[in-house]
Amino acid sequence: MIEAEVHLSLHNFLRSQAGFPSWPHHLTMARLVARALRLGRSALIQVGAACGYQGRYRTSFVASALMWHGPVIIVAPEDVQQRLTKVEIPRLQQWLQVNKAIRTGETWPGGEFQGVFLISPSAWLKAQLSKKNNFPSGIPTIIDGVDDLEDWVRSELTVSLEALSWEQLMLAQPAQAEVIRSARAQLIHELFKHPANPYECYLISPAQEEILLRLYSALDISSLPDSWKQFWEQFQHRNENLLSPSSSPSLLWATIARRQGLFSLHCVPIELGKILSPIWQRQPVVFIGSAVEPETEAPLFRQRFGLEDELTCLKFSSDNQTEAIQLYIPYQLPLPNTPEFQPAFLHKVMTLVCLSATAPGLTVVLVGDVPLKAQVGTILASEFGSRVQVEKTCLDENGILVSGWEFWREHQKVLPAPQLLAIATLPLPSLENPLVAGRVAHYKGLHQDWFRLYLLPIAMNELQRAIAPLRESKGIVALLDSRVIIRSYGAQVLSALSPLARINYLDPNLFSSVTEQD
Repeated sequence: MIEAEVHLSLHNFLRSQAGFPSWPHHLTMARLVARALRLGRSALIQVGAACGYQGRYRTSFVASALMWHGPVIIVAPEDVQQRLTKVEIPRLQQWLQVNKAIRTGETWPGGEFQGVFLISPSAWLKAQLSKKNNFPSGIPTIIDGVDDLEDWVRSELTVSLEALSWEQLMLAQPAQAEVIRSARAQLIHELFKHPANPYECYLISPAQEEILLRLYSALDISSLPDSWKQFWEQFQHRNENLLSPSSSPSLLWATIARRQGLFSLHCVPIELGKILSPIWQRQPVVFIGSAVEPETEAPLFRQRFGLEDELTCLKFSSDNQTEAIQLYIPYQLPLPNTPEFQPAFLHKVMTLVCLSATAPGLTVVLVGDVPLKAQVGTILASEFGSRVQVEKTCLDENGILVSGWEFWREHQKVLPAPQLLAIATLPLPSLENPLVAGRVAHYKGLHQDWFRLYLLPIAMNELQRAIAPLRESKGIVALLDSRVIIRSYGAQVLSALSPLARINYLDPNLFSSVTEQD
């Protein structure tokens, strides 16, 4: 069987590679992927946040894909594709003596292609969601990095009307130009009455929906530009769903550029399971993620994406010796939603940065709150000067980076692993963000636990990925959110962060011990 062949070949390859990055689960993962290919049965593999950050696991599934006798599709972001085609695949092909064809692109190569085809998540999802999908059914597919699957899907399903769309509409239906101008002016007037928020986006109100409905009623639907047709289909579907509680509603919102006086409209389904379920039935899919969910069976993940019950699930454990972090959680720090939190947090951050300043290496302060992030940057810069940068990658060797969660997630792989990662609060999606509030309202409407089903899983996944570099550098994580100690869900957060060693107090020699370990 292919499982035994892959196991033996990969085992010999790993033994032959002096200095090859070690990971104790290479052979288990390769066998599981090979089994999924042979049986045509989907699987979900969680490799762990540290391994996901380093990408060590990719050797395992590449070996299985190369040794499989038929075609295999690998869905991965562009940077991962480059790593696979320039490093992982050539190295294994040479060792395995396999001359399997390797192709990259955005459309299926066609014909009787029997090789490995690499494609971006955007292009693959676009094809799968299209009525003109040109991918043959039944081809085993490996999706790498499914921690970001929801973002990929929502990006692909979101239908938008930009500023230019209005000009295109007037060109397409000149007889209704005045009606179109009037509707746009009414929407500008309504939208710009909203007070400014850090996200510059706002849920569409019933009055604003009525403006859109009146506009569409005056238009010839059959001759609309593509963007307006797509928006109408989604918008019309949304209004039908509002009348049917059992259906999946859509989220409708606007983003505005106040200085330019421009706005864009966006619409996306809230529930993805019903839309995605047919895709998973067309071919066996191996889902690979870092830390999708604390439970091995990942029930929330599977429900959210419409995954069938017959799914092989595996979650690799972390190495307690090599992946443990040093975690500092101060006692008696005010709760984040109190007025006393901000000054106490700023004082604690300044203390931590001063202590770490004696040791070489990068310091990162993660702050999700936009105004607080700017304030932290200003205060630290007044003390440490140009060493402090807010969301920039050009840093000194002993630089201090003040960053939001999204920036850190996107750039942590190109930055050195920090010696100190200070976290202001848990990355729970903010209810001040209208898009978050809209999704929470949906859960409330269904009488579901929106915190356990939505906010907490996102926060724990984000947190695990953020601290992954510290597992390699043996740095210190300071989590300055006392809810981890006070709230009942704090035990779940600490469990997700393990293996860890708790630090209960700050010591001037704390960071010198980190330097000695390095």
